[in-house]
Order: sequence, then structure tokens, then C-alpha cells
Amino acid sequence: MTVSHVRRAFKYRFYPTDAQAAELSRTFGCVRKVYNMALQARSEAWTLRRERVDYNATSAMLTAWKRTEELAYLCEVSSVPLQQALRHLQGAFVNFWHKRAKYPTFKSRKKSRRSAEYTRSAFRFRDGSLTLAKMTEPLAVVWSRPLPAGARPSTVTVSQDAAGRWFVSLLCQDRPTMPEPVNAAVGIDAGITSLVTLSTGEKIANPRHERRDRERLAKAQRILARKAKGSNNRAKARLKVARAYAKVADRRRDFLHKLTTRLVRETQTIVAEDLAVRNMLRNRTLARAVSDASWSEMRSMLEYKAGWYGRELVVVDRWFPSSKLCSACGVVQSEMPLNVRVWTCGCGATHDRDVNAAVNILAAGLAVAACGDGVRPQRSTPGGQSSVKQEVVPPQRTRAAARPRG
Repeated sequence: MTVSHVRRAFKYRFYPTDAQAAELSRTFGCVRKVYNMALQARSEAWTLRRERVDYNATSAMLTAWKRTEELAYLCEVSSVPLQQALRHLQGAFVNFWHKRAKYPTFKSRKKSRRSAEYTRSAFRFRDGSLTLAKMTEPLAVVWSRPLPAGARPSTVTVSQDAAGRWFVSLLCQDRPTMPEPVNAAVGIDAGITSLVTLSTGEKIANPRHERRDRERLAKAQRILARKAKGSNNRAKARLKVARAYAKVADRRRDFLHKLTTRLVRETQTIVAEDLAVRNMLRNRTLARAVSDASWSEMRSMLEYKAGWYGRELVVVDRWFPSSKLCSACGVVQSEMPLNVRVWTCGCGATHDRDVNAAVNILAAGLAVAACGDGVRPQRSTPGGQSSVKQEVVPPQRTRAAARPRG
């Protein structure tokens, strides 16, 4: 199956020379400096004078900053990443005005992502060789997968993660293809023991990547805690902790990519449940397991991959009683503790808790698709209260009462 052209980012690892690493580190610092100065200028203008400062005004400020003796070092790096930082700040304000994000915050030297974005005027890409502005030699990129035929990157983003690894991301136009789906529709129920249970009855186990390396992570963190702040040994220990976490994150991301690609490849319509992950993380007992499952990242992957390959992702309301509803007769059980994994309805049907939930999610999702976008299964009784006790409590309830989906 073929869809229209989409913009896709292809990420690769590269190994810079000492000179390239120094140049990129200077660029990262200048990008952070310009972003913070522009944010401060815009905040002060509104607080003191109720004046809105847009991208054009901050671009003029950048020109003036470069002419000062104190900030003359901004001229030593490429101007394109600095201008892109101002555009990113403008986008952050637009998201804030439309209530899609919080007010922009200052970038920290230690905690913020180290990255710089280059447009076509600031890089050269020819015959698999990528050279950035202010550099004489191309980057030593490991081309782990081919770019689309005839691809011309529109932007190049260079970044360095907490583990010290260097990455380059090329944004290209692509026309992804996928074979015709095998299944018309499938419902998925996310859990902890089984990461995903399909309405077909298949269960995909949770690899629990973080738990496998918990002892090694704890040891690295204990060593870090004993190092003196500001010392070189503490910096080395911090790097070891970051590398340990990076391995866990890489394995988790790889598994989720393979799982979501398989689901999108085999199914035309995927039905999932809108989980309140943020509320689940308030349960201290299961917060680590919920974070390790990474349900939000899995849903995000399903969303953009479904868009790429012409599939449909339907999301069912989080209050839909998928686990308590009998998929045979439609009766809702009054209680369903998490330790109950198999139960028998009054009609005589015996259900596996997760499979029954996936079947109900599929049925509700098909109803949503038939009624149109924005329609969700009803959850209210005439008195205005939820017809069943939801396993994940809304934000106003207590932290101890929160319960994740099983």
C-alpha cells in the first residue's frame, strides 16, 4: 500500500574528529545562549511593557548582539543554527498561546538537550557525504540504513545525548510503502505482565528492560553518589550511569519499533485505549513498571506509523469499562480486582481478563469509527457518576487510590 509523500527523519550515529566535536560543542553553547537571551527579552518586554516580541524582532536583536564585544564569539559559529533556535522559540510561544504546551523555559547547560539544526544553506550533502558549515571535512556517519532514492535533506539536526554519543538526523521527503494488511481490525489492551494483548487472543510479553539491568543501574548510581561534586571522577561516573540508561532505552525503543511496525503492517484498523499514564505514575508501587512499559511512546509510534502507511488508529475513551464488561452478554461486573485474571460471567462465559478487554476495546473502537471522529462510548449514569469503578483514577483522587490497567 502506498501513501502520499511524508516528511521523515532518518537518524544515524557519527563519530566526529576532535576539531568537529569542539566546533559542535561551541555551536550547542551558542544556540543555548541565544535561545535564553531571546526568551528573557520576550518575557521582559511583555512583563514590563505589555509588548509582544516576534521572531523578526529577536532576529534583529541577534544581529545587534553579535556586534557587541561581550557576545562577539557568536560570530565564530554558523548563523543558521542560531536563527533556527529563534524559530524554535517562536514555535514554543505559538504552542503556549494555543494551550498546547506550557510557557517556554530556559535551557540548562546540564539538563537540556544538546542539539543544533542546519538548513540547506548550512550543509552540503553529496554522494553520501555530509559536510556542515564551518567544517572542512565531512562527518564520519555510519549509514545504518539507506536514505530514500534521490532524497535531498531539507534540514540536518546534530545532537549529543547524555551518554556522549553523537547523532545526526536528516529530514527527507519519502513515500513509504506497506503490503496490504492481513487483518481488517484488531483491538489491543496494554498491560504490565503482557505488554500487549490482542483481540485475537495473542499475548506479547513485557520484556521489562529496566528490571533486567536494575542491579547494574543501582551500582552505577551508588558509585556516582560517592563522588565529590565538581570532580572529574564524578563526571566519569555520571557518564557511566548515562550509558547504562541509554542501553536500556535503546532496547526498549527497538522492541517498541518492531512491535508497532508489525501491528501496522498486519492490520488496517488498530483500536487502542486512551490510558491516563500520568495518573498511573502517581502510584509509587507500580510507577517504575508503568514507566518501563512505555505505553505513551508505543501509542505515539502507532499514531505516526498509521499516518505514514494509510492505516487507521481509533482511540477508545479511558473510562470505557473494558475489563469489567462481558464480551458475550454485555453485562458489567460491579467489582474486578487486579488479582483476578480469569473470571466467569453470570451468563456462563469464562473470560481471560486481558483478552476480554481487548475484544471489548475492538468492538467499542469499531462503533467509534462507524459514528465518526470524536464519538466515544458513554460512561455516565443518569446521576452523572461513572457506571463502573475505573482502574485508573482521575487526577483529583488520592495517589494511593491509583491503579494501573492489568
